[in-house]
Amino acid sequence: MSKSSVDPARGLEIDLDPEISEPQLVDSTKAFVVGRSQINRVVVSKILEKTGLRPVSLDPEAALKALHSPIPSTIILDGGPENDDCNALMAPLVALRNEFGKNAVCVLLLLTKALGQDDLALLPAVDAGVAKPITPEGLMSVLERMRG
Repeated sequence: MSKSSVDPARGLEIDLDPEISEPQLVDSTKAFVVGRSQINRVVVSKILEKTGLRPVSLDPEAALKALHSPIPSTIILDGGPENDDCNALMAPLVALRNEFGKNAVCVLLLLTKALGQDDLALLPAVDAGVAKPITPEGLMSVLERMRG
């Protein structure tokens, strides 16, 4: 069983598991904005910058490769027209959250089609969903609620 410690100077969670040669870090200032639409990623990134987060804009394939270097504390997934553009990330995100704890990484899904609570319950990697069109106020209020 792994233990972790928080470095208050950098806001990073350090995995103290002796079986891991290098500690895995959760960067509390880093956010991934993942989706196929570059325009949506830029819009969401600009909103995140206002919250003090450092967004990194990635397509789903690049996000899979970058997920562990260091681990972002916030991940925003753009579901695309059918809410399924980031489905390939769901299993790795569940594994990541199992390893570091559900509260270590907050995951938000941007939705074209509204989903009910029952639908979101079927997505264990996702904390909350926000329906498009995305507004700064709407996204920031959900982020504040998620991050506590």
